[in-house]
Formats: sequence, C-alpha cells, structure tokens
Amino acid sequence: MKLQSAVKKETGIVAASTAAGILIMIVVFFVLHMVIPDWVPFDIKVILGAIGGFVFAVGNFFWMAVSVQKVASITDDAKARSTMGVSYRYRTLLQFLWIILAIVIPFINPVSGIIPLFIPSLMIKLRGIISAGKGG
Repeated sequence: MKLQSAVKKETGIVAASTAAGILIMIVVFFVLHMVIPDWVPFDIKVILGAIGGFVFAVGNFFWMAVSVQKVASITDDAKARSTMGVSYRYRTLLQFLWIILAIVIPFINPVSGIIPLFIPSLMIKLRGIISAGKGG
C-alpha cells in the first residue's frame, strides 16, 4: 500500500503542531519551576517524558491515518468497520501502555509524558475552529 500524500501532509502538520504544543508545555514547566520549585520539577525527566509523549502521540495519529486510508479501499462496510475498530483498540492499548510506562519508569516525568497525548486532538479541533471562522 502506497502512503497517500494527504496522510503524509496531515501527519506532518500534527507532528509540527504537537512539537509546538510540547515546547509550550516545557516553557510552562520551566516558569512554574521558577515560581514554585518544590512543586514543579524541571529536569531531564521532563524533556524525556515530552519526547516519549511526542513519539506516541504522533505515532498514534499516523497509525490512525494509515488505517483510515486502508479502510477507505474496503468495499464491505462490516469489514471496514471491524478493521477500524481493531485499529482503534490497539492504538488505545498502546497509549495506555505508554501512560503506565510514563508513570512507572523513574527517568520520565509522568505529567510531561502524558500531556502530549492530548495535544494532537486539541490542535485538530483548533484547526477546525479556525478554518470554520475563515469560512471554509
């Protein structure tokens, strides 16, 4: 199966916007650490969590996009629905596994590892709102 240009383009947009969101998150961690250092850490664990979260967030989106591309070519509705359902379950399970790892692995900050999982969805919704406001 050849990867469609739309999948590449949207994955690039999601990766860039997720990276921007993670940079904002890191700045917030830094500022909060300056204000309340006892409550908010800022160390390599924050960066490692952010990198791991980025990989899982963008990887999840890419896997979903590839699944949608695959399902679009399936003519049997039941099989298409089933294929998408399996993809959804495995992607959710993988994200859940990352959340557990982010909490358990001592050299990862759990908060900075988990927050990136929400950024792609947030950015997609924000893009939709902005494009609706522009009239298309």
